[in-house]
Amino acid sequence: MASWLERQFKLKEVGSDVKTEVMAGITTFMTMGYIIFVNPGILSKTGMPFGPLMVATCLASALATLLMALMANYPIALSSGMGLNAFFAFSVVLGMNIPWEVALAAIFVEGLLFIVLTLTKVREAIVNSIPKSLKISISTGIGFFIALIGLEGSGIVVDNPATLVGLGNLASKPVILTIIGFVIMMALEAHRVKGAILWGILAVTAIAVPMGVASMPEGIVSMPPSIAPIFMKMDFSQLANGTFWIIVFTFFFVDFFDTVGTLVGVTNRAGLLDDKGNLPRARNALMADAIGTTCGAVLGTSTITSFVESASGVEQGGRTGLTALVTSVLFLLAIFFSPIVSIVPACATAPALIMVGVYMMMSLKDLDFDSYTDVIPAAIAIFIMPFTYSIANGIEFGILTFVILKFAAGKKNEISPVMWGLFVIFILKEIFV
Repeated sequence: MASWLERQFKLKEVGSDVKTEVMAGITTFMTMGYIIFVNPGILSKTGMPFGPLMVATCLASALATLLMALMANYPIALSSGMGLNAFFAFSVVLGMNIPWEVALAAIFVEGLLFIVLTLTKVREAIVNSIPKSLKISISTGIGFFIALIGLEGSGIVVDNPATLVGLGNLASKPVILTIIGFVIMMALEAHRVKGAILWGILAVTAIAVPMGVASMPEGIVSMPPSIAPIFMKMDFSQLANGTFWIIVFTFFFVDFFDTVGTLVGVTNRAGLLDDKGNLPRARNALMADAIGTTCGAVLGTSTITSFVESASGVEQGGRTGLTALVTSVLFLLAIFFSPIVSIVPACATAPALIMVGVYMMMSLKDLDFDSYTDVIPAAIAIFIMPFTYSIANGIEFGILTFVILKFAAGKKNEISPVMWGLFVIFILKEIFV
């Protein structure tokens, strides 16, 4: 087994080992495990049954993450994308009165388009054409975005009608537990303890039970419900309808750049980009995402995409697909051990996300602050991601600013044809969509 793992994942080549990768895989699963219950909770608003949705979420996540592990050898986990599932439920199905079966068909078509573009190397060309300054900003912007998710999930940052955001109740139990978890993780990291984030999550979960924030599971094992009510239920009767293709394009656009941003940001932080700043095996990684989306629609869940929470595993030393393989196996086990998975409260994973935000912002040290034509687009991308709650928006406005500023500064030679193409696409998107 050890020799197979070495041959498959090339652990020594990247300076990793089995123990580190396993810990990283568990950490990634713990920080994104919420999707097992949150995704069905959102999609069930459409009338789809919760139980089958939970199973479909786990199966689609396990399959796509396994493909990422074996095809691309990257420590990236995939699941039903947050935001995309809300668009599916509230905008498409409930807002536009589109049957969920038709919405699943739109996602299936989106996945097929991704497969075609990946085979023709279009997606790979876009990933590798993003300039270094924007790749750094994507890592940093994702860091701020992840930190905001953690701060919001813990209750430290709350909605404020007067100022948009405000400080939550610091005396509340979830906030106190989040702070305790953050202190534990910081202390363990300061002492270079491997798996600091994972140990912090487990410690907070253990403390949360007697405090009444989390409850002991009613059991350990539960048999999963059948996915028959949502399996292979795509309805392609609206293919000739223009609205159907608007839905496909919206899913396509957001998923495309969320995936690109996550792959670039996380692999940049992990030091996996080559000397030219390109992503090796980008085509394989993007194909795993494309197949995952297509299969997810067949299983009955919304768009599958790379998860920014994968950065938590990277920060724990995950550098290969073995990290993703471990996460994939845990998603499969979660189908049967959902009572245990469900006891981890948001206040246990929130400090992990904040810690990851700290790690990700360290990428800024590689940015050339003496070049305003690089710094300003990078800053715009960083600002937009957390404040619009979208990686895709950050990439879009970062690229628009980059092209405009380079052109205005007389540095047209630094704008690649792909960047010009993206510039035109983004302008058209803002005008017509």
